[in-house]
Amino acid sequence: MTNIQIGGIVLLSCTCVFIWSWLSNQKKSYFLSVVLLLLGGIILRCFVSSDNYLHKWDERYHALVAKNLIEEPFKPMLYKQAVLPYDHKDWNRNHVWLHKQPVPLWTMAIGLKIFGISPFALRIPTILLSTIAILLTYLIGYHLYGRRVAWLAAFLHAIHGLIIELTGGRVATDHIDVFFMFFIELAVYFAIISVRKDKNWLLWILIGISTGFAILSKWLPALIVFPIWLSLNLHRKKLSLQFFVPLLISFFIVIVISAPWQIYIFQTFPSEANWESSYNMMHFNQVLSGRSGSFFYHFDKIRIIYGELIYLPILWLIYYTIKKRSFKLLALGLWIFIPILFFSLAKTKMQGYTLFIAPAIFVVSAVFWEYLSILKKRTRFLWLTNLILALLLILPIRYSFERVKLFNSNEKTPHWTLKLETMAEQVTESNAVIFNVDSPIEAMFYGNFTAYSSIPKKRKLINLQTKGYDIYILKSENLDVSSYKSIQGITILDLQ
Repeated sequence: MTNIQIGGIVLLSCTCVFIWSWLSNQKKSYFLSVVLLLLGGIILRCFVSSDNYLHKWDERYHALVAKNLIEEPFKPMLYKQAVLPYDHKDWNRNHVWLHKQPVPLWTMAIGLKIFGISPFALRIPTILLSTIAILLTYLIGYHLYGRRVAWLAAFLHAIHGLIIELTGGRVATDHIDVFFMFFIELAVYFAIISVRKDKNWLLWILIGISTGFAILSKWLPALIVFPIWLSLNLHRKKLSLQFFVPLLISFFIVIVISAPWQIYIFQTFPSEANWESSYNMMHFNQVLSGRSGSFFYHFDKIRIIYGELIYLPILWLIYYTIKKRSFKLLALGLWIFIPILFFSLAKTKMQGYTLFIAPAIFVVSAVFWEYLSILKKRTRFLWLTNLILALLLILPIRYSFERVKLFNSNEKTPHWTLKLETMAEQVTESNAVIFNVDSPIEAMFYGNFTAYSSIPKKRKLINLQTKGYDIYILKSENLDVSSYKSIQGITILDLQ
């Protein structure tokens, strides 16, 4: 069956499932409606995640580090054996790898341990969290505005193109941003529930745990949870010391969860930890990896990510928050605007930086859609209102279609991946080092050897042999291997 045929089946299946879910919601079969939403969401995520190869940015690095964590969970490593000299500041070639926080990597390592070493196994934890996040969006929408808003918000989440692509590892920074969004959304959900239940210590602890795991997924922007929580509690007339007790308890739990890893890496890997800490700050002060953009980069990007009419719900949110003094809308507004403003000030710009505002945008879009649905009954411009209502759905669906690439004719298992799998089958020695490999990071994911793209001088090769390494050189069209055949003990690997 071709990729285009599979894409057609996925499109037809998801269309039927989402229509069935909508009809079930209309008939008040709410449980079935939510289950079908999750089913449609996971079908799309599994389809994108079925690419049987590692994507270059940044999935291949996360994959290799996760694989190495299986054996040494408290020593994140890219190159497990640093055979050649390396710079600890070079995150895509170094040995100890602290470029990302550990929770997503640990979870991916569990996936690889349970399901085997494969790209899909790596993505299973992200698929699950990305799907559960749809449910969280539904629950947040339900508790704030009811089931109609909840369904639409969850639908927008289920089909969202960028989230689906990140789940499948296709774009930077892939799984990390999905984990980050999930734990922030989980903490916000617990915060919403806690507002209705005074002195519920368990919920305060769960907020702290979720926020702590969010920090251990990507870092301190996770603290956005606390302004959201405070805004939800502003309806209380007395801001006494007791008002801040839940905040202090949760914040203490955040420190208990997230601080030990930071202390550990600074004590165990001081050079790498100090560099990564300073490198994180550089994102704010410098343009890194050519990821530049104006102050309005993120304001402009949301029209692409969420649909060109997203500015209408955003402007409505601002207007109605002020007019109605709605603490619920204020909470959603803070969830959206604080991250956008913060990352707008940073010099380095990437679309994934503000992904964790997505659930709030889905809920605001759904609330605005519901508002227009009621308004159109008494407006003179019925045609315009209907057009806006239609486009608020059509544009995100179009964006999803573009991102998911249902009818992409590219091979799911490209030839170069098969070549790496063959290499892993032929070279089984743990002390083997293979040079002249085009995709060394991906190669080490499949095999238990060390791989490099370049070839060192002959003197270095001989020196490595004396240290007990088995040296392989991968034959290629542009390489004259005759000069290496004279070195005793070197194996020329021919996979052509």
